[in-house]
Amino acid sequence: MDFSNASAIITGGGSGLGEACARRIASAGAKCVILDMNEETGKKVASEIGGEFVKADVSNAEQVSVAIDTAVGLAPLRALVNGAGIGAAGRTVDRKGDPFKLENFEFVLKVNLIGTFNCLRLAAAMMAKMEPLDDQGQRGAIVNMASVAAFDGQIGQCAYSASKGGVVGMTLPIARDLAAIGIRVNTIAPGLFDTPIYGTGEASDAFKAKLGESVLFPKRLGYADELASMVFELLTNDYMNGEVVRADGGVRLPPK
Repeated sequence: MDFSNASAIITGGGSGLGEACARRIASAGAKCVILDMNEETGKKVASEIGGEFVKADVSNAEQVSVAIDTAVGLAPLRALVNGAGIGAAGRTVDRKGDPFKLENFEFVLKVNLIGTFNCLRLAAAMMAKMEPLDDQGQRGAIVNMASVAAFDGQIGQCAYSASKGGVVGMTLPIARDLAAIGIRVNTIAPGLFDTPIYGTGEASDAFKAKLGESVLFPKRLGYADELASMVFELLTNDYMNGEVVRADGGVRLPPK
C-alpha cells in the first residue's frame, strides 16, 4: 500500500507506542490524525508530523466520527492503527477478600475492546467508500494493538487480559467480514516495550533492566520504533491478513 496520497488515524497516538506508529506512518507520506484524550501531547505530535489532532474517547461514536471526517478531509482514508488502551491492575479477589470492582473491569473493556471495535467499524465503513487501490479491490488496512497478556496474563491482569484477548479473538472474523470490501485486518501483540509508563531516572532504568532479563533475546525491553516497524509492515504488506503477530523478543510472561 502506498501512503503518498492517503490519510491514517492512530488512536492513542499522542505518546508511547501509538506515537511511534504515527511518526513511522507519517514518514511514508501519510497525513495522520492523532486521536487521543491528552490534548497537550496529541497536539504536539500532530504538529511535529504535519497532521491533525482530534480529542476523542474511542468508545464514543460521535467523537470518533469527527476524527474520521478530519482524516478524509486530508486525503483518502487508508489506514487505522488502534493503539489506545488502558490497564487496571487488581486480583479477582484481593488479599483482604474483596472482589475486583466490576466498574473497573467494565471500564477497561470499554476502552480496550469496545473502543477498538468502535473505531474499527466506523473507519472501515469510511474506507469502503474509497476508490480501490488496485485490481484486487484493496481499499485499506487496519492494525489492532493487543498484548502478550492476551496469552500470558499475569496475576492482577484479569481485566486487561480479557480486553486484549477479545481483540485477538475478533481479528479473524472481522478480517473475513471486511474481505468483501477490500480491507485487511491484523493484530499485533506487543511484549515488554520501553515507554513513558515506566518513568525516568536511575530507579526506572534498574527496573526496566530487571524486566528485560525475562526476555528470551535480546535481553532488554523493546524499542518503540521496533514495534512501529512491525505495525507498518502489517499495514503495507498486502498479503498479511487475519493474523495476530507477537512482537516480544520471545518472552513468555510468568505468573507475576
